[in-house]
Amino acid sequence: QVQLVESGGGLVQPGGSLNLSCAVSEPIFSSYALGWFRQTPGKARLFVSAVSRTGDSTYYVDSVKGRFTISRDDAKNTIFLRMNSLQFGDTAIYYCAAVTKGGGIWYGVYWGQGTRVTVSS
Repeated sequence: QVQLVESGGGLVQPGGSLNLSCAVSEPIFSSYALGWFRQTPGKARLFVSAVSRTGDSTYYVDSVKGRFTISRDDAKNTIFLRMNSLQFGDTAIYYCAAVTKGGGIWYGVYWGQGTRVTVSS
């Protein structure tokens, strides 16, 4: 059964930090690059970050470069998104996904249920 289960969302003040986690079932964890998308009401789900199957390559949308860090722990079948210097514009539901890339665009193949991140003072 394919499972991607996110955790770690919540309410944080501007400038604060959050750590998102996503536990991923096999064989998905070993077979795919994994990543994060985010979505706000009425908008499309947008790519945020991805990490390769081997963990040696990471990718970020420009708006989060230098603030967010993606990583994977093969022993725990889990990926993480460390989010620092959070801004109002980071408020969204964050989705973990098994991802693939085509034509320069990242696509989600399997999805988690999402975790809400709210940046508010």
